[in-house]
Amino acid sequence: MKQDVEVRPLAADDRAQWDRLYQAYAEFYKVEQTPEMRDRVWSWLHDPAHEVKCLVALKDSGELIGITHYRPFARPLAAAMGCYLDDLFVTPQARGSGAVDALIDGVKAVSLERGWSVVRWITAEDNYRGRGVYDRVASRTQWVTYEIKL
Repeated sequence: MKQDVEVRPLAADDRAQWDRLYQAYAEFYKVEQTPEMRDRVWSWLHDPAHEVKCLVALKDSGELIGITHYRPFARPLAAAMGCYLDDLFVTPQARGSGAVDALIDGVKAVSLERGWSVVRWITAEDNYRGRGVYDRVASRTQWVTYEIKL
């Protein structure tokens, strides 16, 4: 059921709702996240000098139903800047409402405004519902991700 979804930058008075959503996102991916970790990310989001930014999706009542964190990244081979979408989460009750599309559209608008050349993100192989949306709105790349835990 599609509904009108508003997307806007995170505001200082969104803390309790953002905290609830970000904690649910961590639980979805089975990542241990402490209140101190969320405090640190919250401080980044409100530091004008920090690269990580946040958009929120809300329904008419003003309740936050989704969040996305994004940041610029350098693309040396392309001699351009890109946008990396780090986190994207919509409450289970709001899935199918258009909130995911609205959040991605919001990040695309910011990216276009800033002259970034691409919006890029990763997701879990078994995130089938999310991948259904991502396959519709973006192109899957050929790249395989690796990491070294430090």
